Amino acid sequence: MKQEGSLSVRDVIAIVVGIVIGVGIFKTPSIVAANAGGPGLLILIWVLGGVISLNGSLCYAELATAYPHPGGDYHYMTRAFGKKVAFLFAWARMTVIQTGSIAMLAFIFGDYLSGLLPVGSSASPFFAAIAVSCLTAINLIGMRQGKTTQTVLTIAKVLGLLAVIIPGILYTQSVEPAPSGSPSSNLLGLAMIFVLLTYGGWNEAAYVSADLKHVRRGMVPALLWSLAIITSVYVLANLAFLRVLGLAGMSASEHVAADLAGRLFGQSGARLLSLLICVSALGSINGSIVTGARTNLALGMDQPMFRALARWRETTATPPNALLVQCGISLALILFGAFTRQGFVSMVEYTAPVFWGFFFLGALSLIVLRVREPGIERPFPVPLYPFTPILFCATCLYMLRASLAYTGKGALVGLAVLFSGLIFILLDYLRLSRKGRSQ
Repeated sequence: MKQEGSLSVRDVIAIVVGIVIGVGIFKTPSIVAANAGGPGLLILIWVLGGVISLNGSLCYAELATAYPHPGGDYHYMTRAFGKKVAFLFAWARMTVIQTGSIAMLAFIFGDYLSGLLPVGSSASPFFAAIAVSCLTAINLIGMRQGKTTQTVLTIAKVLGLLAVIIPGILYTQSVEPAPSGSPSSNLLGLAMIFVLLTYGGWNEAAYVSADLKHVRRGMVPALLWSLAIITSVYVLANLAFLRVLGLAGMSASEHVAADLAGRLFGQSGARLLSLLICVSALGSINGSIVTGARTNLALGMDQPMFRALARWRETTATPPNALLVQCGISLALILFGAFTRQGFVSMVEYTAPVFWGFFFLGALSLIVLRVREPGIERPFPVPLYPFTPILFCATCLYMLRASLAYTGKGALVGLAVLFSGLIFILLDYLRLSRKGRSQ
């Protein structure tokens, strides 16, 4: 494998921002507004989401700078909890977490592209499959092409959002304010669930830590700048929604961003926004493809049964087999979503509980490694240790409970696929037992 990093801080920022600022900001603000007691509290909730994400990014900054590795959480869990737990995580990421997220984003792309073109909604899975296949092909060509595509898509996405946000903030027509109130803790908790889901994905920077030039110096600013950009965009977007629609209008809207564009620019504005959502989804899919293949690569390096995934092509600086397997599983999940006829919802249910369960273990690994490996150099020790990682672990556990409470049958399928990985652990145990007896 190539040892010298090929990504700059700017490239990592583009990947993280491209993954996080996806379709969530177009779907969740109305739900959050319906559970907030007033405009000021609504904005505070979105700022708090950024603060919580920043707390998590500080934890990951220590892990990524102390243990730069393409496996990210997989590498941390191997050192903290052993190979069996780490294998289950890598299996879950390959079959549930990352591939489910790719399929979910692809369905959003397919849904909106179907609305822009004179075709029926049944074409959505077809467009979703085409997007995943084409972006995987671009990344197979080489890391340079993949990161250039990501940078272009991220810039287009942020500029497009600002083109809608700035006119919204400057909107001068008065909107009747909704009365402020004191929402219950349950409603605020529900609002935070959707806010944190919208912020999800910043931890993907850990998976390109080994590809980052001067990782010990660059990872912290990459994470901090990413969260600063994301939080600013989200807060500004909600200010624009409030300015144009008001809190009551946001709460009642099923397509809050489309309603904003329609109020500002008319019907052509709604079509423009649909195109923007397509670009946003492509940026998120591409970033997820780049980082997801890194875990598959690490799995192949450590597990003999998956050794084919460890193939590395020097000329393109890419793991071709890891990318192809990830693409194949994502396409299978798109087929599953098409069969259920609830593609996006099915993928959210499929991924959420598994994601937050392993996110908790990733955060917990920081504490375990502090105790187990005190002599390791930590260029960026997390501030206020151990309070910072303990707080983030508690946040992950809360989100795990919430994701189990608010998901349906798709969650059971995701958990079943996760635990099917135990079969490979058993096979590996039997292989080692036979090897020991033969010796």
